[in-house]
Amino acid sequence: MTGASRHYVLAAGGTGGHLIPAFALAAELHQRGHHVALVTDGRGAKLPGKPDFLPAHVIPAGKLGKNPLHWPKAIASILEGRRMALRLFESFQPSAVIGFGGYPVFPALLAAGSAGIPSLVHEQNAVLGRVNRFFAGRVDAIATAYPEIARLSAKHADKVHLIGNPVRAQVLDLRDQPFPAFTSEGLLRVLVTGGSQGARVLSEVVPDGLAMLPPALRQRLQVTQQCRAEDLDAVRARYRSHDIPAELGTYFEDMASRLADAHLFIGRAGASTIAELTAVGRPAILVPLPIATDDHQAANTREIVKAGGARMIRQDKFTAKELAKQIQALAQRPETLATAAHAAWNCGRPKAVQDLADLVESFGGADLMDVIRVGEGTPAAPAREALA
Repeated sequence: MTGASRHYVLAAGGTGGHLIPAFALAAELHQRGHHVALVTDGRGAKLPGKPDFLPAHVIPAGKLGKNPLHWPKAIASILEGRRMALRLFESFQPSAVIGFGGYPVFPALLAAGSAGIPSLVHEQNAVLGRVNRFFAGRVDAIATAYPEIARLSAKHADKVHLIGNPVRAQVLDLRDQPFPAFTSEGLLRVLVTGGSQGARVLSEVVPDGLAMLPPALRQRLQVTQQCRAEDLDAVRARYRSHDIPAELGTYFEDMASRLADAHLFIGRAGASTIAELTAVGRPAILVPLPIATDDHQAANTREIVKAGGARMIRQDKFTAKELAKQIQALAQRPETLATAAHAAWNCGRPKAVQDLADLVESFGGADLMDVIRVGEGTPAAPAREALA
């Protein structure tokens, strides 16, 4: 800890993508002796994993959509949320307000600006989110997860700090363990997930893609796949018809241990997923969610694909034949898979939560640039399309 105990407010939307890094930072700051409060919406207050010590304050936050007819109601909600945040700040006296994206961040950061409280945002994806984009010129620092960030103006480069995405402690504990032994005769363990609800396209394509592998490789498969509840029976039947052993479920509590055993991951490209793959060092075939805002999941794959740790397939190209082709290219020789695993591992930023806490602690204490120790002093670069 860099100084006396201080107070910090974290603001995040009610999804796991926003709240998981917020919870990780809260735990780190709490361990360093600080007091932390959370501003979120109704979903976020109930999300599993919230630390017991972290009080959640639910505030209204309207969403300014494309229909102007809805704007007056949304603006009224934002202003009410701002008033509630100001009352919280008057009693809690935070040294800084940290936003993690999502609409509840909007009134909290507006209130921080009105009250003269330092603020910063953390962007989990490789595209600056809409709320973070709005406040980029107003906050004191921008913490990023990737070296290149689309929709980030070059004029804000001096306030950008490459941090990474915090990951769960049980996953981070796996970083120093070797890649599971994979030989030309041994099992090929494949882990397939599609986010918290499972992706239907994975359920439809992956079993048939695995069945198209050469017999010598197909016979060594051992699959673990997360599916939607309504897809379980159909996926189980597909694997049975292909004579491929597969363990299926809608949710796996021991996902960290399954990731530890996996030789290959197939799934979506959310920020938390890629953070965990790079923390542990697991090769992947990534299928970005095509409806993700600003196509941010595809952008998230840029670094790990360029490094050789993953392959990306657009959903409209994600066929059984293409999947089999990519798996065969990775797993036909053991050294190819091991090399990809090491490339993914090299993209990991295991000190993300400590570096983010260091950045946060720099507010209310010594001068910012005197104490910050993140990203080896190298700011994240705006993506090329953002410089045009």
